[in-house]
Amino acid sequence: MKRDTSYEAWMKKQGVPIVETHGVEDVGELPLKPWARTGGRGAFIQLKGMEGFTGMYVSEIPPAGALAPEKHLYEELIYVLQGAGSTEIWSADDGTSKLHFEWQQGSLFAVPLNTWHRLYNGSRGPALLLSVTSAPIMIDLLHDEDFVFGCDYRFDQRYDGRADYFTVSDKREERGGFISWETNFIADARSALVDPSEAKGAGVRITSFDMGGSTLVGHIAEWPVGRYHKAHFHQGGAILLILRSQGYTLMWPQEAGERPYKNGHSKEVVRVDWREGSVLSPPTGWFHQHFNTGAEQARQLAFRYSGQSGKYLFGIGKALNREGVRTNTRQGGTLLEYEDEDPQIRRDYEAALKKTGVAMEMPPLTYSNRS
Repeated sequence: MKRDTSYEAWMKKQGVPIVETHGVEDVGELPLKPWARTGGRGAFIQLKGMEGFTGMYVSEIPPAGALAPEKHLYEELIYVLQGAGSTEIWSADDGTSKLHFEWQQGSLFAVPLNTWHRLYNGSRGPALLLSVTSAPIMIDLLHDEDFVFGCDYRFDQRYDGRADYFTVSDKREERGGFISWETNFIADARSALVDPSEAKGAGVRITSFDMGGSTLVGHIAEWPVGRYHKAHFHQGGAILLILRSQGYTLMWPQEAGERPYKNGHSKEVVRVDWREGSVLSPPTGWFHQHFNTGAEQARQLAFRYSGQSGKYLFGIGKALNREGVRTNTRQGGTLLEYEDEDPQIRRDYEAALKKTGVAMEMPPLTYSNRS
């Protein structure tokens, strides 16, 4: 008999749908139900690769409406899928010293740990928000809902109430081989500046971000038309939200080998098709590779725990990539170079591009003799 974790039991008590799958093609089309705790409608998303590290849900705010005020002892990043509105943040239980900021479609922000917050919809239509949280870890560790949602402690080091806390910052520095952007608010992740990161793939650009003093962080990745990422693996819990273009992601366990088709393990390769609004999550230690088949640059927003590039390191987040995510498998890392990948992968990509009428722009290569 399968037993529920404390977090799974809490989810079921919320009375909203729980969608369990490898990937969701469009989170905007999920069935939503009234959520008494928030005062809006919502649904949970449980992807196979989240593995109890991260939680995710969609919240809907009715036109010109608001969600109920709340605070909680877990970290939360919120991306605006649809609509425009505002958020109030405050620390004191009496509701004084409220900080107010506005958001729109494409905005991304962090809710500081254990601060009161309330979200308002300023649109004529419903506002739709995607939240990624560390709730599974905190609720499972504490297994005390009253404490998780009712603790009075103020984390002043994370949130000091300053007026510019949610003003877009230009503080960027290199960490772990990537440019890391320390900001508590991104006005539009769909158009934000991303930095070159060719080690991850031909034409790939990646910028990491740190928000709210959290260990739950992320990055924005972009790559050109007719190209794809190098395969790599890492700890589970990472969630990918597609912001632009269309394509697919391949995922397979390490046991299938670096060349799963050649090794006779093609049935273990999972393909997830995606477009704007899709979410997916690779399981722990699974190779995964992202392919752009659309006629525009692909862009994805990744939510994950802090590894080598984060301001606050999280041991779980760097457990499988101690050599760094840019180090290849020949050198003990987690990145599979193009010449080491299964030749069938590029053949299949060429076939997929022909169906969409897009020319392949990948650099030529000579495959290695690795088994």
